[in-house]
Amino acid sequence: MIVNQDIDIAAGYIREGRLVAFPTETVYGLGANALNPLAVAKIFELKERPSFDPLIVHIASVDDLDKLTVNKDSRVLLLAEKFWPGPLTIVLPKSDIVPDIVTSGLDTVGIRMPNNPIALELIRKAGCPIAAPSANKFGRVSPTTAQHVKKQLPNVDYILDGGKTQVGIESTIITLNENGFEILRHGVITREDLESFVPFHSGRDTSDSIVAPGMLKSHYSPNKPLYFLGDVHLNDMQRSNAGLLSFNTTDTEGYKIVIPLSNSGNLREYAVNLFAAIHKMEESDVEYIVAEPVEEHGIGLAIMDRLRKAAFRYRG
Repeated sequence: MIVNQDIDIAAGYIREGRLVAFPTETVYGLGANALNPLAVAKIFELKERPSFDPLIVHIASVDDLDKLTVNKDSRVLLLAEKFWPGPLTIVLPKSDIVPDIVTSGLDTVGIRMPNNPIALELIRKAGCPIAAPSANKFGRVSPTTAQHVKKQLPNVDYILDGGKTQVGIESTIITLNENGFEILRHGVITREDLESFVPFHSGRDTSDSIVAPGMLKSHYSPNKPLYFLGDVHLNDMQRSNAGLLSFNTTDTEGYKIVIPLSNSGNLREYAVNLFAAIHKMEESDVEYIVAEPVEEHGIGLAIMDRLRKAAFRYRG
């Protein structure tokens, strides 16, 4: 159980330029002082993350926007009022105070306020915004528990163990244009949620440009092949060596392991349990993983985004 002393220690590490893994409502983050380029460089080194993939900056107060951005768009404050703290990242024009290493040389920075009391208190006590991608090796399965962090990043300076995360997949990332917003990465805050406050307008092709985390075609990859149910046809022998991530299917006979991602057909439960289930499959003796797809609407868009990227490297 986290106590104030643990957060004090972690905040001290951040101020010293060291790395701290900490819980948010989405996944565990690997944090450093966002204004210290040498500290941020350690994130890229420990994660083995390519320098072209920008980081998200986490804040504990909307007032920090004035320091980190040059944006005076009233829509940002409207969205912050409605969705912060929460799993929404907004990409905004950055101020000169934000080091280029955080943004991979771009003139924009992704910012969010996490909806987790430990994360918020850590940011406040550290006295600085915290740059934090997910606390795992680059391209691997994101961590939703402190144990997942320890498995992939045993040499991190400090881990705040806040138990299992509540959302389970990374934040929705949006950018604003003169006509509305566009989505760079899907999450549990959906297009429909956002359209209640700002119109949707996709005005450019971002397919070949990395302007936010999680935009690569291959990401979240397990250490065993992952396929979609329906794309593979398994005989009895193959099923006996496979693990199934199940949602609605009743055809579960013969699989070595079956993990139901929701007992009630709830997409939010699927999202919450997805990465933890993949970690469990990794640690088992199955040879490969079969995931049941979901319909691509609402949160289903975010789920399928993660699954396609997890499966990408194993496509024939």
